[in-house]
Amino acid sequence: MGTELHRRGVDIGLPLWSANGLIVRPAEVVQIHLDYLLAGADIITTNTFRTTRRTFKRANLPDRSKQLTTLAVELAHKARSAAGSASKRPMLVAGSMAPLEDCYRPDLVPSDNELREEHAEHAERLATLGVDFLLLETMNTIREAYAACEVAKQTGKEVVVSFICRKDGTLYSGEPLVKAVQTLSGLQPTGFSLNCVSPRFLDTLIPALRALTPLPIAMYGNVGLPEDERQDEEFIVDIEARDYARHAASWHRAGAAIIGGCCGTTPDYIRAIAQSMGPRRQTES
Repeated sequence: MGTELHRRGVDIGLPLWSANGLIVRPAEVVQIHLDYLLAGADIITTNTFRTTRRTFKRANLPDRSKQLTTLAVELAHKARSAAGSASKRPMLVAGSMAPLEDCYRPDLVPSDNELREEHAEHAERLATLGVDFLLLETMNTIREAYAACEVAKQTGKEVVVSFICRKDGTLYSGEPLVKAVQTLSGLQPTGFSLNCVSPRFLDTLIPALRALTPLPIAMYGNVGLPEDERQDEEFIVDIEARDYARHAASWHRAGAAIIGGCCGTTPDYIRAIAQSMGPRRQTES
């Protein structure tokens, strides 16, 4: 959502990031959701990555977290309804929950009490507003992932936990992925995921994640330059849609149940994945 808003001319400067789209271009947020659904997405994610009260405090703005979280879910539901008239397949809305601070700065993770309080507030709002499940995205420490998952589970919604890690399989905190999965497994999430990682690294990381858990796993990669080649202040696309779909096919063969796209991916990437996968089985639960 963030990079797609930017591609369409919306300011995504920090700390608001994609939340600014809700303020200045809500119709564009609906259109982005709709474009992904029409491209073949089965799941869209609410534009709530940065709608916690901490974000507005950091921006020295009045707290609009509840208002904009509500709007974000409403916009996702609006897009699903619009897409539903053109397609009869099931389409889910995932409620996005992100690290309270910076995805790449595990040293900034707040205290345990702050984590539980603020993630609980966000999770409860998303659940009450009617998302289908909660997606804990880009988690860079075991401590925050555990706190967020614990309170998210208390809403009664299903929870998928997604980590960001380096190519060697460690979280940005330096903690091994194996320890993260082992620690979080006790909370019985619905599944585990990796996101915002270069597809080239996901190719080697997915077998390791698959071996760690019997639960469903998801993959959605970042198509900018890999972590050791990134250039500051400029997002440079490193993998085009057709090549990304080839990576996605390998993740599917390796056992990924959910495949999507993170930063830099566009509806064209989802369309390429959907076309490469062919007819998909739909199950009821």
